[in-house]
Amino acid sequence: MLGAVFARFVEKSPISVMVRASLERVLGADRLDLWYERTAQKQYTRDLLFSSVYDLMNQVVFCVQPSVRAAYQAHQNEVGTSLVSVYNKLNGLETHTAAELVRYSAREFAPLIKHMGGDRVPWLEGYRVKIVDGNCLEASEHRMKERREATGRALPGKSLVVYEPALGVVTAVFPCEHGQAQERSLFGAVLETVKAGELWIEGRHFCTRAVLWAIDQRGAFCGTREPQGLPLELLTPLRSYGRTPTGQVAQQCVCVVDAHGHTHIFRRLRIKLHEATRDGATMIHLLTNVPRLTTA
Repeated sequence: MLGAVFARFVEKSPISVMVRASLERVLGADRLDLWYERTAQKQYTRDLLFSSVYDLMNQVVFCVQPSVRAAYQAHQNEVGTSLVSVYNKLNGLETHTAAELVRYSAREFAPLIKHMGGDRVPWLEGYRVKIVDGNCLEASEHRMKERREATGRALPGKSLVVYEPALGVVTAVFPCEHGQAQERSLFGAVLETVKAGELWIEGRHFCTRAVLWAIDQRGAFCGTREPQGLPLELLTPLRSYGRTPTGQVAQQCVCVVDAHGHTHIFRRLRIKLHEATRDGATMIHLLTNVPRLTTA
């Protein structure tokens, strides 16, 4: 009977079956608990399993339940511990564990996505494109109303998130519990993961001489908007390269000297925009070390 029912699901909704099977394979309770035992540095399991906490948080994140408390009350028998124990477990989760869970999921899902034909056409052939951006771990709506606008309130944590458009998933996250920390100060950990042949796209607030040097020195590539005040030397005059859907393009070669006195050559693209950006800019400059594409 089970085989007949399963076969019916496979025939009528094969994508649903494949997704469910993939999720069970990577994020099933046994796999998660084993992964947690290998990964956690300070926390340990006594009575409350990591997989139970993960399931509770899933229900909140996907809006099945409005809060951890509600999720716990709906599954109290399965959890098997008190609500206080659940909150203590959540409060004690290490940022290291959260970051590794993202990497583990991405590492396990990537071959499955490719095997099922779910990967997307690459943005630029021959390059593994990665987009890095900051994310504020907002939770102010859960504070008492009287303290939401208080200047002395605790600030939420921050993180840098790496997204790979070819897979359509976040492949790495670099969390920080300190709300006063600048996003740029977290970028050193990101640079340690940069590999040759990758193309990193980041915002202009990450565009410094040190970042440009580190990416170039590792044999990787970057594409970033040039910030005001970045020291560079113009090597060639601007030359027009036609139009794009967003504006008219011109480019020139520039030299960036790092803190060690080493020179790095980049292409500087100037785009006169058809429409102004959100901050009113009608002209932007982009820096990249990706070689200019040529057509036969």
